[in-house]
Amino acid sequence: MCELLGMSANVPTDIVFSFTGLMQRGGGTGPHRDGWGIGFYEGRGLRLFQDPAASIESEVARLVQRYPIKSETVIGHIRQANVGKVCLSNTHPFVRELWGRNWCFAHNGQLADFQPPRGFYAPVGDTDSEAAFCDLLNRVRGAFPEPVMAEILLPVLIQACFEYRRKGVFNCLLSDGDWLFSFCSSKLAHITRRAPFGPASLKDADLTVDFQAETTPNDVVTVIATEPLTDNETWNLFRPGEWILWRRGEIVTQGRT
Repeated sequence: MCELLGMSANVPTDIVFSFTGLMQRGGGTGPHRDGWGIGFYEGRGLRLFQDPAASIESEVARLVQRYPIKSETVIGHIRQANVGKVCLSNTHPFVRELWGRNWCFAHNGQLADFQPPRGFYAPVGDTDSEAAFCDLLNRVRGAFPEPVMAEILLPVLIQACFEYRRKGVFNCLLSDGDWLFSFCSSKLAHITRRAPFGPASLKDADLTVDFQAETTPNDVVTVIATEPLTDNETWNLFRPGEWILWRRGEIVTQGRT
């Protein structure tokens, strides 16, 4: 299985602390050696870093770790290959344009006998994850030729995730830069940090950060991960079938299929 990392914040925030913990699991404290990637939204732009090498050994990952990019929405992923060879085209997150925006997607799980109908969007690589992303966007594009608010397209997203989940394991993160959608099939956790801030210590690295010194009283930062990244904070575990729509660090709406 792979691991996911997401962030939704109300102010541009760097994710170096959480990314440092996640990259240890890419061949260090975890078996996810088959590539990694992370996307940072900056307005309508998206900075995307990917490498098919293990994150624990990747010079590109070290660059990201040293480069505190500030973003309000982030999606990251470390891969343990199940479907598709280890190569750049199979490395998450995947990105496509829809309605003049960059949509970014990452998936943890495996879908059995997954052969969605062909549509406008087609996979470049050969993973079930990218195939699901393309199918999802084809559904959205078919239902809404023109842009709509996330709250309106939610039923399409939820129905698609429900169907994918029936074919296996489907934990995912999806964003267009304005909002972040998270769906849990089997395993996902989240934590929202707000004032009063305190220290946090990574589980996978000897690193502690005092967020009170790094934030303002008005900051709200939510981090989503497959497994909790810190060992001195209380993370909220998703229930199977639970989905949450985030915007600016806060829950907009949530439910369970």
